[in-house]
Amino acid sequence: MKAIEVREYGDSDQLEAIDADLPEPGAGEVRIEVEAAGINFADIMQRRGVYPGGPDAPYTPGMEAAGTIDATGDGVGLDEGDRVVAMLNTGGYAEYATANAQMLFPIPEGMSFEEAAGFPVQFLTAHSCLFEWGGLEEDETVLIQAAAGGVGTAAVQLASNYGAEVFGTASTQEKLDLAEDLGCDHPINYTETDFREVVDEETDGDGVDLVLESVGDDVFERSLDAMSHFGRMVTYGVASGVPAEVENRRLLFENKTVKGFHLGQASYHDPSTIMQAVPELTQGLTSGELEVILGESFALEDAAEAHQYIEDRKSSGKVVLQP
Repeated sequence: MKAIEVREYGDSDQLEAIDADLPEPGAGEVRIEVEAAGINFADIMQRRGVYPGGPDAPYTPGMEAAGTIDATGDGVGLDEGDRVVAMLNTGGYAEYATANAQMLFPIPEGMSFEEAAGFPVQFLTAHSCLFEWGGLEEDETVLIQAAAGGVGTAAVQLASNYGAEVFGTASTQEKLDLAEDLGCDHPINYTETDFREVVDEETDGDGVDLVLESVGDDVFERSLDAMSHFGRMVTYGVASGVPAEVENRRLLFENKTVKGFHLGQASYHDPSTIMQAVPELTQGLTSGELEVILGESFALEDAAEAHQYIEDRKSSGKVVLQP
């Protein structure tokens, strides 16, 4: 089968198309004929070798794969031909991938494989950060960094549908228009405007109740500045590549809370807390209240180009590979 391999840690040119052996499902696993694989920024961090606990090179990347089951291991109550999307540790950038049957989701009727590949990581991360970790209440204010990205577009929809007032940052007018169409009340071009100034102006200097932060570096610090007294932040990424540090006296004297969220680790340690949102999210996607926002699609062998496209900040929504 065709697969993508990270030969060694480094730039996007370390992604190489190879011929690999067809994987065999073990007990409790299924093999999926992959129709679409989601790309996450975590894949890029793993490729760079800066992802804590990430795989050793060489390896096949990919945390999400949508397709049909074509083989099952012992103890699996699923059928060949079932349309599913899987959360994986690695291995999604391939024509076939094996997955733990407990980490599968049936693809809702009418949803394409490409849309399905953009569902698990994005929407489960957004829902967890907003509600389970962030404690968002109706009529509160929330600032979503990278509001036109995969998690961002999911978070804007969820927060807006819930009744929150949504601030969102992005780098181009096209991305801002997308965020606004999804329910962002205050789209902010962070390349031209200080998002803290907008937040201060629109909240009479009070700041927002909740921030979803995924960039690190100085964006983390300025997000703290944009929070209200008793405000909360959930940080779930380091897209800048520069980890942020927080001075604890700020939290102490400003009564602010910062929580970290990592979907993979949360799913491993407490899967029930994460998976409890799946029925609600599936219903929202089926009814049309929620939408997976697809960006560009790339052929499997163009994985290096797809990674570079994301790193160059050209992407909006979910970028997928198609074997």
